[in-house]
Amino acid sequence: MTLADLDNLDAAGQIKALKQKLAPQQAAPKSAFADVTDHMRRAADAIRADQAAERPVVPEIAYSDIAAGTVNEETRAAIRRTGCAIIRQVYPESLATDCAYLETNRYEEREVEKRSLDQYFSSLAAGRPQIFNVYWSKPQVNARQGETIATTRSFLDRLWKYEGVFDPDRQCTYADRVRRRQPGDTTLGLSPHMDAGTIERWIDPGYQSVYEAVFAGDWRSYDPFDGTHRLKTREIPSPAIASAFRTYQGWTALTRQGPTDGTLRLVPVAAGISYVLLRALQDDVAEDDLCGAEPGRAFGVDAAWHPEMMACQVSIPEVRPGDTVWWHTDICHAVADEHAGSEYASVIYIGSTPACPKNLSYLPGQKEAFVAGRSAPDFAPMDFEVDFVGRATEADLTELGRCQMGLLCAPPLVRIAEDDRPRHDATALLPRDIGGGGDAKRRRRGRCRAPNSIAQPSMTTGAAA
Repeated sequence: MTLADLDNLDAAGQIKALKQKLAPQQAAPKSAFADVTDHMRRAADAIRADQAAERPVVPEIAYSDIAAGTVNEETRAAIRRTGCAIIRQVYPESLATDCAYLETNRYEEREVEKRSLDQYFSSLAAGRPQIFNVYWSKPQVNARQGETIATTRSFLDRLWKYEGVFDPDRQCTYADRVRRRQPGDTTLGLSPHMDAGTIERWIDPGYQSVYEAVFAGDWRSYDPFDGTHRLKTREIPSPAIASAFRTYQGWTALTRQGPTDGTLRLVPVAAGISYVLLRALQDDVAEDDLCGAEPGRAFGVDAAWHPEMMACQVSIPEVRPGDTVWWHTDICHAVADEHAGSEYASVIYIGSTPACPKNLSYLPGQKEAFVAGRSAPDFAPMDFEVDFVGRATEADLTELGRCQMGLLCAPPLVRIAEDDRPRHDATALLPRDIGGGGDAKRRRRGRCRAPNSIAQPSMTTGAAA
């Protein structure tokens, strides 16, 4: 499917056909929804109890513990249960930015002219977010290719069942934008939503394989961290929707920000996706509707359809510059409507896109965009940076960064048996023992490494200051 096909998509017809297909076994989704609803209520009670006792609701880990290999199993289980984590001090707190890249290149003046191109969040309740459509500033590029964030993502990706699907120790760059929210703002929030697809979570055959147990009524056997069928999904094309496979969305803090600073809110319940999927299959939802989900839009979650999920929503605790926040792509999240603080709340969006055929196929188009200064392929084609002064070039990439961008490794074009569209051969980047067996030290030796002198990014200039 292409963007041109979106207007001709018979979404209502496909939704109706799905529900008719599931009709003979409708008792199972009904019973399962009652069970998962009770689970969400109990999760909300547990969250309130943790907050009252001042216990962390979102798991927190020091990067030094990841580097030392001392993270205990209890913490790993908490990340799997909540679907999110805060990793502290991935970069030194001394990192700082200014807004020279945006100001010198007159970003705000140019943005007004192209604002209509970014339609992804048009159906969300709050005003347009203060997210800057720049991808190639030097601070962004340096942060993505940092050694410490590579180690962080390897740790997080190894919490998945990845054997035969992706390599947790190798990343493909996925360029994203920056957020720089002004203090006092009351219009730039994002209402609760999930990314990585809307109606396709029900109607796409790949997603149906991912959520097979949920649709069969056995939601407790569904594992959000099982990657077995994740590469089979086919998202409906839309500006700013990820066609790459992300194990986690995430960002790196550039400024101090906390619960009152208009920043991230999460529903830290990994089982929440089962609740959302089953909710849309209940009798009070129209036969051609999925609780208001629309193709090509953000997947909105609200109190009218999903009150038990909204009761679980929390603000992240205070983070400092260099801290990182991560959440599974099935996790509901939002940005608070009001920034009641006194300082900018700025982040660089950096998630985890491990090396796999789907992500390797994304690299050639992204590489062309990087060289030309165009917007990354998954996003609205605003192309601000084609003539920006100070934009990063290939000379700014470390060895690790070049490998992650696909500049050191040029995998040959092949055809994947499960899909007749051209893909790039993952084996050109991946070790022979991808996902299973093999000595851990041998896997680490297979990674491209940056020299120690450039392991930490220089954040003295750039987009998100």
